Amino acid sequence: MREAQKEYFRTRSRSSLEKSKRLEREIDAEIKRVYAIVGAPPALPPERSLFDNPEEKDAK
Repeated sequence: MREAQKEYFRTRSRSSLEKSKRLEREIDAEIKRVYAIVGAPPALPPERSLFDNPEEKDAK
């Protein structure tokens, strides 16, 4: 898939774009299939803001 994307950006041809999109759809479908079998990965916890006060716990 990555090679097809590189080819598209090198050539900007319609066929390269279509191939790249087709491969990306195939990869996305495979990822979705695997997640359905093993379960979705756990969500990442939200990142703290630079301005969060570590002394405050659930103050929001």
